Formats: sequence, structure tokens, C-alpha cells
Amino acid sequence: MKQRLGHFCGNEELPRDLIMCPPTSHQVACQFVATNLTAELCLRIVLWLEGLAAKALELEKKYKGYHVGSYLPSSGVWHHTQRFLKRKIIDSSIVRHMDFDAPTREGAQLLPDDKKQDEALLEDIWILLRAGLVEEACELCRSAGQPWRASTLCPFGGLDLLPSIEAMIKNGKHRLLQAIELESGIAHQMRLWKWACYCASEKIAEQDGGKYEMAVYAAQCSNLKRMLSICEDWESACWAMAKSWLDVQVDLHLATFQHGRDAEKHHRDEVVGISSHGASAGLETWPDDVVDQQPRDFPSLLQKLHSGEIVHEAVLRACKEQHRQIEMNLMICDIPYLLDLLWLWISPSEEEHHGLRPHGDPQLIRFGAHLSLLFRYLLDDEMKDTFKEKLMTVGDNIIQMYAMFLFSEHHEELVGLYASQITRHYCIDLFVEMMELRLNSSIHEKHKLFRSAIEYLSFSYEDQSKASFEDIIERVLSRSREMKACKHDEKPSHVAEQHRLQSLQKAMAIQWLCFTPPTTVSDFETISAKLLIRALMHSNILFREFALISMWRIPKMPMGAHMLLSFLAEPLKLPKDTLLSFDEYDVLANLHEFEDWREYYSCDASYRNWLKLELENSAVPPGDLSSEEKERAIAAARETLNSSVSLLISEGTQWLNAIENCSLELTSDVFLNLHAHGMLCLPSGECLCPDATLCTTLTSALYSSVGEEEALKRQLMVNVSVSLTNNYCVEVALRCLAIEGDGLGLHESNDGGLLATVMAAGFKGELAHFQAGVSLDISRIDAWYSDSAGSFQIPATYIVRGLCRKCCLPEIILRCMQVSVSLAESGETNDHHDELIELVASGMLSLFSQQQLQEFLLFERHCSLYKMELGEEPSAADD
Repeated sequence: MKQRLGHFCGNEELPRDLIMCPPTSHQVACQFVATNLTAELCLRIVLWLEGLAAKALELEKKYKGYHVGSYLPSSGVWHHTQRFLKRKIIDSSIVRHMDFDAPTREGAQLLPDDKKQDEALLEDIWILLRAGLVEEACELCRSAGQPWRASTLCPFGGLDLLPSIEAMIKNGKHRLLQAIELESGIAHQMRLWKWACYCASEKIAEQDGGKYEMAVYAAQCSNLKRMLSICEDWESACWAMAKSWLDVQVDLHLATFQHGRDAEKHHRDEVVGISSHGASAGLETWPDDVVDQQPRDFPSLLQKLHSGEIVHEAVLRACKEQHRQIEMNLMICDIPYLLDLLWLWISPSEEEHHGLRPHGDPQLIRFGAHLSLLFRYLLDDEMKDTFKEKLMTVGDNIIQMYAMFLFSEHHEELVGLYASQITRHYCIDLFVEMMELRLNSSIHEKHKLFRSAIEYLSFSYEDQSKASFEDIIERVLSRSREMKACKHDEKPSHVAEQHRLQSLQKAMAIQWLCFTPPTTVSDFETISAKLLIRALMHSNILFREFALISMWRIPKMPMGAHMLLSFLAEPLKLPKDTLLSFDEYDVLANLHEFEDWREYYSCDASYRNWLKLELENSAVPPGDLSSEEKERAIAAARETLNSSVSLLISEGTQWLNAIENCSLELTSDVFLNLHAHGMLCLPSGECLCPDATLCTTLTSALYSSVGEEEALKRQLMVNVSVSLTNNYCVEVALRCLAIEGDGLGLHESNDGGLLATVMAAGFKGELAHFQAGVSLDISRIDAWYSDSAGSFQIPATYIVRGLCRKCCLPEIILRCMQVSVSLAESGETNDHHDELIELVASGMLSLFSQQQLQEFLLFERHCSLYKMELGEEPSAADD
């Protein structure tokens, strides 16, 4: 892995047109670094750190106006010492000559002012060298009146000796070094120069000379211990170590061209630290001192950075900083440990975990995410299993955390870019949670999240490891129908109001399917059609549930149902040719059912509007009611009757046609299953908190709602339990054997069969051997086919649709009778009264329960009495 990382870092090819024959030591060095991973990494660390230092100098000059080397010309020619010597004052501590070697040769000093000036000059030279600005450092020496120092910093005619391709291109075919080495041998002069720099740095240290002058010459010869003494920050110390190690590797490689194979073995031994030579002033043994100072590998380099014996205290402190630890782990290519470290810094504790609220420094999260993605793309082909697992598991956590950060900052448009890179189940969970949190947000925010998912994820399931938009939306729709957890101190009030609020949240989830995909998405027309089909199918599921929970005769509208109608109103106005081309989704049947529900909820709205006016009028004394208020209520009553009767008599009362032909052919028995979640409701509308005893009683009551012989024949099973998520709710599970006409073959009765009969008894509050008046109000209901082991599940839609007919049609008729009574009481004639009676008598009687029939007859009696008061004769239907 480390080798592959090194290759991805660079390994540029040398410009062959610049290589001379024979090659110079610099060209040999460049070729060595380009092919040696350790040397190349050292070079890149050096260039990186020099680049940072150079950038800092630029910013300092730009914003502070200060720049390194801002000296007057000839400021380094020792003016004070010159004047002192001209006065011929004898002082053995002061130099007697003005040549640059005088202080070292005579063991004397300059005057303090000159020494201070020199130290300031050398500090700036060190800063420039540290930033890789060798030419600027030499120019500074010349402008200060010290051209001799420039020659010691940049020998061989000012060649750039950094072993990089950039330096090689910059030098071009410069013949000076080639000419020198043809005469003296490859790298021989280089060796002399470095040995001289080494001697100078050591001599300056012995004489307690200037620390910057010592470090400047130490940098030319890899004398690490003399450089580290002035490196008071992490970057300088790391640069000193990497540069000295790089130079030693190059020097030892060049030495093989001088001494042959025996020397090669000798110097290889020196590299691994087994040299037995001590410090020596001799040229032949000079490299031993600097080789012994170098690390053996990158972990050893970092160990030196952590060593309090050789580095400054500030460097030790910096090694504990997060960004330094990141840099050091990148240097040694320990990516698995780095990923663990990043996750440790940004992962929330259990106490700090709040949904999608990220933890830690955003910059660190962003860096970790991009680093994880970078290595996934670079190393995907040949990763070892252990490293790949780390990169996927920890990397997924980090990328997911960054997606959460983007979401929290309302950058939803970018979430998909990162979420699409993580494992399938993580991606699905992330988008589902985000969509739920944005459920009540603005259209703009929701559309950004929708577009981010649809653009960066495939629409359908294609790759097992990648999430699809359909995966996400199926989970969102499923979770929107789940029972929400109830807090311990939160007792549900009126059940009808609870259902109204829950239905609104369920309906809001459909909006994700009503957005139009951008035209940039591949095959966007097909995707748009599939989204609308899925919205249509799920809306019908919700319409069935909403109808079963909106039986309460109250003025408040079922918000969820009307919101669904508003969401789909515009999309369904478009041409339906594309929709109808998808035969596998049974689009036509879903469209017909949607139209049935649209008509039903229109009737429902008319009734509730009338009921609202009726309740308002009843609160006012009859004598105080204006004629306009009376007329408004009468008009609303007539509208309710007209729309409801139109629904009831349409196509021979085939509203919500539940006829279904099941052609299942299995060797084993086929079973029908129905699961429902709901609340037990008192006649007052309050919720009855269930317990184990009540569940057992309800189980027995539901079972006995059909005859014992029928129950045994159909292998009816009933189970009722308290919900695990909401202790005010119960879960009802029914199962029975499918038979011809109910589950198998053609189902013509349109009543949902046996399971619908059992549930209808619970919904209508007419269960024998159970608390009188207590009804079961559901919030979710599903029905399906299965075998005895439950190994397959196919929706059994006819059961729930038949259940809706069994509950909704009698309720519509009873409401119409209620309105008829009100009209008759007001002295208004009603043309629909006889139609309703005929309708019940001719074919809908089986849908009514005993209590509903009694209520119907009571309404009919009142109507008859009011007719007689108006002088009308009772009709044959009344009899």
C-alpha cells in the first residue's frame, strides 16, 4: 500500500532531452529520487514545507508590508569594526583583519553592533532557505556586501541543486558542472563543498558563534543536530529532518559512482546505522557523522520529532496537535490508523448524539471525508482486505458525518454527492432521516434534497452495494405509516384529533414523489411517470386508512386526505399515455380507485361543511337566526344529499369496486393475513389505555364475531397485543385460510371477505362479549396473501377495499338520513329520501350492522313524522 501511495504522489518521468552524456551528479541525483520511494517522499515533504513557508512570507509582505531582507546596501560589511581598526586600538578579542574568515581563523569577534547586524542578516538568510528561496538568499548576501557568502550557499555557478525534475528543467543543459566533474570525478567537488560546510558549522558551534550562521551551513551538509537547535516550530524541525535525510540518501547514492561496489556496500551499511566511525575532521570519513544523525525510516523520523532530547519544547507540543498528527500519519502512510484517529475526534458520544447534528470541528469533518474518498479512488483495485474494510467502515462513518454537516448547514444540494459514496444501508438510513426531518420544511428545501438524491443515486435497484432512490422512497413511505412512539407523560386526548394529525404527517411523505426530476437526469420522463405511479398507489393505501379513521361526525376535515388530493391534482392533469404504458403497475385500476376516493372525500367535505353550519345555527336561538343563515344551511344540506346519492347510485352502487380475481395456484394452502394498528376508543372519543386483560378479551370478541363453525373451517387465528412503540395502541393480527370466492378465484361480494367482517365488527363497536360502545379506531392496516410459513407476501387489496365499502357506505347513507331529517325539520321536501330506502333494501342491507340498521330506522321514522306534519303521505318505501 505504501508503495502505491508513493507512486500516486508522483514519479514523474525525467526529461530525456536534458540528460547529458556523461550525466552530471545533479542529473544522477534527480534520477535516483524519481525511482526511490523513500527519497521521493522526502523530497515531496521538503517541497511541501518550503511551499508553506514561502506562502507565509508572501502573506506577511502583502498584509504587513514587512519583507525578509529589507536591508540597506552593504549593511553587512562590518562598518563599526572597520572604524575600530582604523583607530588602531589593541584588543585581542576583536578581529585584526577584515576578510570573512578572520573571526574563525583568529578566534576573535566583531564589534557587537556588527555582530548583531550579521546575525540579523543570517536570520533572514535562514528564513529564505527554509522557504526554498535560495536565489533570493544569495541576492540578499550580495546586496548586503557579502558576495562570498552567496558563493558558499550556491556553488557551481548558481545551479539549483535540489534533486527535482523542476530544478533539472530550470538548470537546462548547463555544462559547468559537467566540465568540473569530468575533471575531478562525479560529485567529488560536491563532497568537498559539503565537507567544508560541515566543518564550518561545527567550528561556529565550538566558538559559540551565531546560531543562524551555524544553522545555514549545517543545512548545506545535513548536519541535523546543528539545524534543530534553532527550529522552534514543528514545520521547521520536520523540514530540517526531511531535507537532511534526503541529502544523505542522495550523497550515499552518488558515492557509489566514486568508490565502486565495495564502497556501495559500505555506505549501505551506513544508511542502516551500523557505521562504527566517530566524528572526524577528515574528508574520507566525513559522511559518517551526518549518516548517524539520520532516521532509518519514516517512523524513526517521527520518533525524532517526538524526542525531547533533540527538538525544542514547542515542537513536542505541536506533535500533539490534531493537524500535526494528521500530517505525520500521512507522511508514514498509516491510513488505517489515521482514519481511526479522525473518527475518534469527530464521532459524537452517546450523550451528544442528536439526530443529524454533527460533532467536532467542521473543517476536520470535511478533511476526513475528502481524504476517505481520495484513498477509495486511488487504492480501490488492489487494497488488502483489512485496509479495505477499514476504509469502508470508518470511511463511511466520516463521509456520513460530513453529509450530516452539509444537511445541518442547509446545503442539501451537496448531500447526495457524498451520501452516494457510502454503503447502501448507510445511505438509505441517512436520506430517510433527512427526509423525515425536512418533512415540514419549505418546498424549496425539500426540493433541494429531492434533487440531490435523484441526481446522484440510481433511480432503480441496480448495484447491491449502492442505494437507489426507490430504496429510499420505499423506506420513507413505509416509516411514515408506522406508529410513532408515545412519551410516558403524553396521554392522547380525543382519538379523532390524534388521527387527524397523524394523517397529515402520512400525507406529507407523498410530496417527495410529486417533484419533477431535472431534465439532466437520464430518462427523466420515465422516472417522472414512475414517481407519479408510486404516488398514486401509496395515496390509495392512505385513502383507505383515512376513510376508516374519519367516521367521526365532526366538522373538522380529514386533513391528510385533502392534502393528498392537492398534491396529485396538477400531476394527474397531464396526459396519461406514459402512465398507462406501465402494465405491470395496474395503473388503470389505481386511477379508477383514486377517482372513487376523490368523489368520496368531496361528499365527505360537503357533509362536514353542512354539519359546521348546523352546529353554528344550533348555538343561536331559532328566533335570532337570519334567513340568510337558514338558507345557507339548507343549501349545504341539499349539496350534501345530491353529491352523496350520486356516489351511492353510480354504476349500481359499485363505488370502490373490490372485485378481484386471484389466480394463485400453489400446492400448499394459501392464507389471508391482516394486520392493523389502532386505539380502543370510548364513545366520548377518549382513548382507552389497553392492558393484557383487555387484549385477551378483545381477541376473544373478535374471534367470536363470526360463527364458530366458520372460524374452524377457515382456520381463523386472532391475536391482539399492546403496541411496543405506543402503549396506548393495540396491534391486531388476523389470519385465515383462503377459499374460492374469498382469496382464491373471483371475489364478487365486494365486502372484503371473512377478515373484513371481523374487523368491521371492531370498527363499528359492536363486538359481542366486549365493552359496549368501545370501538377500534385504526391508524394503519395491511392485508396480504401468504403460505403457512409466510415465505411469500402478495398484497390482498380487495380485503381493505371491501372493508372500506362495509364501513363507508353505511356511514354515507346514515349521514344522508341525518341531513334528510334536518331538511324535513326545516320544512323542506327531500327527493332523495325514498331513493336511500330503496338502496338499502335492494342490495346494501348486508353492509349494515345491527346498530347501524337501528340508527337508520330511527332517522327514517323521524323523516316520516316530519312528512306527516307537512301533510305528506308516507311512501311505500317507508313501509
